[in-house]
Amino acid sequence: MTLPDPRPWLARWPEAAGLSPRLINLSENHTFRLEAEGYAPRILRLHRPGYQSRASIGSELAWLAALARDTTIPLPRVIAGLDGQAIQEVEPDRFAVMFHLEPGCEPQPHDALEPLFETIGAYAAEAHLHVQSWQPPAGFARQVWSAGGVLDAGGLWGDWRAAPHVGTVRATLDAVDHRLRRDLAAYGTGPDRFGLIHADMRLANLLVAPGRTTLIDFDDCGFCWFVYDFAAAISFIETSPQVPALKAAWLRGYARHRRLGPVDLAALDTMVLLRRMALLAWIGSHAETDLARSQADHFAQGTAQLGVAYLAMPELATLS
Repeated sequence: MTLPDPRPWLARWPEAAGLSPRLINLSENHTFRLEAEGYAPRILRLHRPGYQSRASIGSELAWLAALARDTTIPLPRVIAGLDGQAIQEVEPDRFAVMFHLEPGCEPQPHDALEPLFETIGAYAAEAHLHVQSWQPPAGFARQVWSAGGVLDAGGLWGDWRAAPHVGTVRATLDAVDHRLRRDLAAYGTGPDRFGLIHADMRLANLLVAPGRTTLIDFDDCGFCWFVYDFAAAISFIETSPQVPALKAAWLRGYARHRRLGPVDLAALDTMVLLRRMALLAWIGSHAETDLARSQADHFAQGTAQLGVAYLAMPELATLS
């Protein structure tokens, strides 16, 4: 992907006057930090062409505004352009949104993460409660992270079968694919289990400051199983020995606001494998990113190892 130069577009936002862009992240989108001595820094998110439409970005921002109004979750604040619009079309079918720079730093896998996971478990439950009573605006449109949306060859993040080194573990991953479809069908999409979620509460989307953790980057928010938010939280650290403690902490936080039943708890392992398969597809379709390159050599093998343990567990249909 060619690195775009956002400087010609910055005149669209009065707050960007005099600021210089610096790329700080390339994942689904280009994220720039805008800064200059004596000025408050800003964040510019330049959307990947073809991933989200104007309507879907507007829907993301509508939910973000509703959560900011109705919950206690610290969230990013949007900056409108000169025309009063939050979404700017900087090129045909290419959109950008500007945010205030929120305080804090991205946590790292080697940090003491249990208190953080208790916090984000509470955030997830609060957000899930919110969407169960919130009426989205007309035209609201977000992607659906269904079994097919993740596992099919035309999945939202690509085809996991095309990811690096899948061939050596293909039989195991095929078995995981089939088992996931059965478990998810058995679990169902009732309104107490399935709805609008953040879908990417991983460490990279948290800013931790003293007394405050801000949840950022709702770009992947969509309709999915509520407990998938835990699986997303442990993205890329699923094989860490600290995961059981992180799961327990997340559940403690979640229980402050919302109850999960025995089958919901059993479905957590299903969601972890669903997320791994989604990430495997993402690694294959985003090979130009540093994150994908850092995971490519080992991710399929690690997913298969997790899959072997998952396949040995009771199917959800036997627990419902």
